[in-house]
Amino acid sequence: MKLATAAYPMGVLESWADYEAKISGWVAEAAGQGAELLLFPEYGAMELATLDGPEVAGDLECSLHAVSDRVAAADALHARLAAAHGVHICAASAPVFAGGARPVNRARLFAPSGEMAHQDKQIMTRFERAPWGVVAGDPLCLIETDLGRIGILICYDSEFPLLGRALSEADILLVPSCTEALAGYWRVRIGAMARALESQCVVAMASTVGACPWSEAVDTNTGAGGVFGPPDLGFPPTGVLAEGALNVPGWTYAEVPEGAVETVRRAGVVANRAHWVEQPQGAGAVTKRDLRTHSP
Repeated sequence: MKLATAAYPMGVLESWADYEAKISGWVAEAAGQGAELLLFPEYGAMELATLDGPEVAGDLECSLHAVSDRVAAADALHARLAAAHGVHICAASAPVFAGGARPVNRARLFAPSGEMAHQDKQIMTRFERAPWGVVAGDPLCLIETDLGRIGILICYDSEFPLLGRALSEADILLVPSCTEALAGYWRVRIGAMARALESQCVVAMASTVGACPWSEAVDTNTGAGGVFGPPDLGFPPTGVLAEGALNVPGWTYAEVPEGAVETVRRAGVVANRAHWVEQPQGAGAVTKRDLRTHSP
C-alpha cells in the first residue's frame, strides 16, 4: 500500500471553484503517484473561511461558523474525488457545529465507494479550549476499510498513549496535525512515533505549513508530512518510513509492504502491543523509597 501525507499550505480563496480546483489538484497528484490513502492535516479547512471575506476569516468566532457551514459541500467534493480516483481520503479537519452550542474538531475519511466515517478530536489544546471554545465530540472509532483497520488521532490526541491503546486493533493510525511552532510539530511527531512503537502499526502524520496572516486561528504553521512504524522486523531501524522537508508544501509518500503490520506483531523482536497488559495497573503497584538525607 502507498500512503500520501500532506504538508498543506492554506490560502485565500476567491471562489468555491478555487477550492475545488485546489483540492482536486492535490488529490489527482497523489493518486497519479499511486497513493491509495491520502491524509490532509488538522484545521486545513480553515481556508474555507476566506470565501466569506477577510473580515469573517479574521474574526475567530465568525470563521468557525463560516467553515462549519461549508463542510457539507467540502464532504461532497471529497466523496466525488475518492470515487473518481479510487482512493481513500482523510479530509482536512474542520470545526463543525454538530448540534451543540460549541464546535467539535472533525476529520472525515472517505472510501472509494463514496461512503464516509468521521472522527472527532478527544482532548483539546489550551488555545482550543479558550478562546476557541472547541469541545470533544463523538468517541474514538475504529474504521474497517479495504486497506485495513484505520484509526484517527487528531494532533494533540496522538500524545496520549491510552487513546492510542484504545485503537490498538488499527493497522494504520492517521494523525492530522496543525502546529504553530517547531516544538509543537515535534511533540506530535514524537507522539505519533510512540504510538507506532506501542501498537506496532503504521502511523501517518500530515501538517499545515506556512503563514496565514488572514486568520487569528491558524496564522503560523510549522510542520511536515511523515510516515512511521515500529523500528523492528520489516520496518526501517529508525522507524521512519518517510519524512518530508520541514515547511515545504507537498506530498510525502511511503510504501508499506503487504502484511508488514501483521508480521511484526506476530514475529517482531519485541512485542510491545501484546505485552501492554503486563504494565502495573494503578498507584498501588508503585513502591516508594526515600533516599533523601534527613537532619538528625
